[in-house]
Amino acid sequence: MGGVTSSMAAKLAFFPPNPPSYKLVADEMTGLLLLSTFPHRENVEILKLPTRKGTEVVGMYIRHPMATSTLLYSHGNAADLGQMYELFVELSIHLRVNLMGYDYSGYGQSSGKPSEQHTYADIEAVYKCLEEGYGAKQEDIILYGQSVGSGPTLDLAARLPHLRAVVLHSPILSGLRVMYPVKKSYWFDIYKNIDKIQLVDCPVLVIHGTADEVVDCSHGKQLWELSKEKYEPLWLKGGNHCDLEHHPEYIRHLKKFVLTVEKPPSQRYTGSRRRSTDQQLLPPRKSTDIVFEASRKSTDRREKPRHSTDKLEKLKNQSNYAEKLRVSFDQVERSRRSVDCCLEKSRKSVDHQLERGRKSVDRIRTG
Repeated sequence: MGGVTSSMAAKLAFFPPNPPSYKLVADEMTGLLLLSTFPHRENVEILKLPTRKGTEVVGMYIRHPMATSTLLYSHGNAADLGQMYELFVELSIHLRVNLMGYDYSGYGQSSGKPSEQHTYADIEAVYKCLEEGYGAKQEDIILYGQSVGSGPTLDLAARLPHLRAVVLHSPILSGLRVMYPVKKSYWFDIYKNIDKIQLVDCPVLVIHGTADEVVDCSHGKQLWELSKEKYEPLWLKGGNHCDLEHHPEYIRHLKKFVLTVEKPPSQRYTGSRRRSTDQQLLPPRKSTDIVFEASRKSTDRREKPRHSTDKLEKLKNQSNYAEKLRVSFDQVERSRRSVDCCLEKSRKSVDHQLERGRKSVDRIRTG
């Protein structure tokens, strides 16, 4: 039963375009490989890479002059490089990244037949090419897995502890879980992402459409919940399985993510921690989180002995207040004395004038 179910899952997982959307041709002037349906671009290289399984996969490397990251993109189960070409070029431009895409064994002009184990060997060969052929470092690489591509992406990410980041686009919990709502992993299941996501140590972004009829959005949400280092997810309202890149929020959110993970870890979440409506339910994992927590607790310890300080502060405030009142009263008293003095002077002046007037009148009477 297990073998039959595994075979069914594999058959449902792979739908290579037939016929392929492109052919490989050699440029007459340079001898370089090209995709038949696209003109030569100076910053695009087409490669054929051998795998440990004995197949040869076609890769496509796009160079960006300002790039500090390299995106390794594993596409969905019903596409090939000819169909992904324009999107890959656009992503490289908008995200300012180098981008490597590839066709799985049995897809496009890659040799062999598609299978779970072949895709693991395929992505390893492409990753090796990035390191050895283009000098990319693990800490500068972002793995991007779309749909079934989340399988090889998480399998590789679980074995690379220093990756820059992982993007999961309409991902699956496992092949079997796409067909049946099983509660545990069986030996015959394929792409057991639900078990591997917990082994990934870098930031993880999950993008999923809420109206996905192929892979329910619950797959993406559960994988996000199981991630160690969560980044604010993107749940695209009304998004289906194959149209997420057409939503304006897609490229904006993805660009923000790339800019964030390109910063040093200590600066990534300054001002606003990873935001999500569900985030508060989940414990933080990142080492910087531990530092922040320890710092906060240390501050709390320093806060506790402040009772005596608070009393002194209160007394000081009371003393200052009394002093202000005393000064105020003194000012009132001085003002009162000044008024009294003026009144006294005025009274004496009036008395003096009346006295002079009386004496003058007396002189007139006497005379």
